[in-house]
Amino acid sequence: MDNKKYTILVIEDEELLLSAIVRKLQMNGLNVISCKSGQDGIEILTKSEKNPDAIWLDYYLKDMNGLEFMNKLKTNEKWSHIPTIVVSNSASFEKITNMSALGVKKYYLKAENRLEEIIAYIKGLVEEKDKL
Repeated sequence: MDNKKYTILVIEDEELLLSAIVRKLQMNGLNVISCKSGQDGIEILTKSEKNPDAIWLDYYLKDMNGLEFMNKLKTNEKWSHIPTIVVSNSASFEKITNMSALGVKKYYLKAENRLEEIIAYIKGLVEEKDKL
């Protein structure tokens, strides 16, 4: 495999958690674009010439929830195929089902998963996507 450096867009409104995620992703050789709101994430996608390789999305943001963000993502053909994972403080069968129907690859509960596990999954996701 070549040494391509993948870019992850992280959307998380808890500042300390965002810093930890960014630091861990960078330590794992990934480029990171971070933002604290769904609208900031949409603006970054709008202004970027190249899509990120994946999106790390907190479900509960101050300005919108994950469902609203995914609906916006899916309305734009350029963004609709970006692999997205959700990392949230809560989950229900309905929430996970709705997010999966919108294309979310994986739904993680923050309390039940370590950052290292989530990062290993997202790295595998972008590397696998790159092989296609």
